[in-house]
Amino acid sequence: MNRIEHYHDWLRDAHAMEKQAESMLESMASRIDNYPELRARIEQHLSETKNQIVQLETILDRNDISRSVIKDSMSKMAALGQSIGGIFPSDEIVKGSISGYVFEQFEIACYTSLLAAAKNAGDTASIPTIEAILNEEKQMADWLIQNIPQTTEKFFNSL
Repeated sequence: MNRIEHYHDWLRDAHAMEKQAESMLESMASRIDNYPELRARIEQHLSETKNQIVQLETILDRNDISRSVIKDSMSKMAALGQSIGGIFPSDEIVKGSISGYVFEQFEIACYTSLLAAAKNAGDTASIPTIEAILNEEKQMADWLIQNIPQTTEKFFNSL
């Protein structure tokens, strides 16, 4: 594989990662009733994620990247997402917040690498989009880590 092929492969992986994130966020948001601030932030990030999927599809189309290969990438990412965002017991809210933070860090690392690859591959048209997505992932990770203590305390107080 040459650098362009790797870059295109990583774009497919990013798309699959966001599709899995969409599924995880929808699932989590549907189960959070007693944590309105967390639910609101998850719903905000779900909206961002849906927009990121559209933006990534635009990049895929602009680079003439076949969508048929996306299914293979999605299955790889789905396995990772399910291991991170699996089924939780009664302390789901705390473990879900932790898992969400871990997944955000994974996304940050992926987009940091993808940004470097876009620059190296000469895809200057995609750089602002990748930077914007990276920024949204960082904001979500920051919000989660700042709110994990409060989420944990609220969970303990509900026992």
